[in-house]
Amino acid sequence: MAHSIKEKLYKSFSSDLGIDLGTANSLVLIAGQGIVLNEPSVVAINQKTGRVVAIGNEAKAMIGRTPQHITAVRPLVNGVISDFEVTEEMIGYFIRRAQELTSRRLLRPRIVIGVPSNITNVERRAVRDAAKNAGAREVHIIEEPMAAAIGIRLPVHEPIGNMIIDIGGGTTDVAVISLGGVVRSKNVHLAGDRLNQDIVSYVRDEFKILLGEKTAEDVKIAIACASELEDSLEASIRGRDLVTGLPREVVVTDADIREAIGPTLNGLVTAVREVLEETPPELIADIMERGIVLTGGGSLLRGMQKRLMSDLKIPIVVSEDPLTAVARGTGVVLEDLDFYREQLVDSDDELPPQ
Repeated sequence: MAHSIKEKLYKSFSSDLGIDLGTANSLVLIAGQGIVLNEPSVVAINQKTGRVVAIGNEAKAMIGRTPQHITAVRPLVNGVISDFEVTEEMIGYFIRRAQELTSRRLLRPRIVIGVPSNITNVERRAVRDAAKNAGAREVHIIEEPMAAAIGIRLPVHEPIGNMIIDIGGGTTDVAVISLGGVVRSKNVHLAGDRLNQDIVSYVRDEFKILLGEKTAEDVKIAIACASELEDSLEASIRGRDLVTGLPREVVVTDADIREAIGPTLNGLVTAVREVLEETPPELIADIMERGIVLTGGGSLLRGMQKRLMSDLKIPIVVSEDPLTAVARGTGVVLEDLDFYREQLVDSDDELPPQ
């Protein structure tokens, strides 16, 4: 009883936050208010002073455009922390920005953070420590496919097979969920960033032009497709000619980009097949009936749903607002931490000292 009174007091004076800590973008949700931040996971650092110059949108705009002493870096690679101190700065920035948007700022917040499935204990500890050092009172960690399933309101606690494919920037999580737990899962580094690299490599090999990562991403968004389109698409791309060293522009079609990203998409389909092969028959029957749900930014790639249905012979459903599914899931968990305790992979329930 005393514990619940304390919890009510804490809720009155602090804002609980949910964070989808992504390789490409990070989303921050305030419990009771919804998603308040959606910014790139990019930090710009002045190498001379070691100080952070910009974070988020401002830092992303600097990629490929900075003087030599300023570098724009992504502190998360393939969904895990590659630079602890910079990640800490970034999480601290997101917490401060979110707290500026709420009136309940007297106490440090409780935070639920979504991380890729199958990350190691060391990687989990790094996420927890970064959030603690950035100002969190309590840190609870949940795997992203579980958070996404909760966010799109799949019946995760029922004895029913739910299958989810969360295609993010750095990783794709494939998971089968039943009775509140992950039955089978696989995490592969085949996602949005890899597609960008595929496009850069293809244009370099076929057209002898060097593209920037931002240009490759723009082309992907504009014309990339996972299966053949009825009407052809094309886009002009500008880069540096590797032969002359001068700027050059070429026109590429959706067929070119489909050829570029083909091997990565094949790898993605193989990963899904492997999870299905290991899934118990009863749950396979449920998945055949209910379909597989796609979440994450990669699910918005043209023809992705059609491609997966064609290869897997299982109904595929793209969730509503797939980009925010994980963040929404952290919000649902924050509403009732006790109910979702078993879905957390790492949790601390310490209360602040009296």
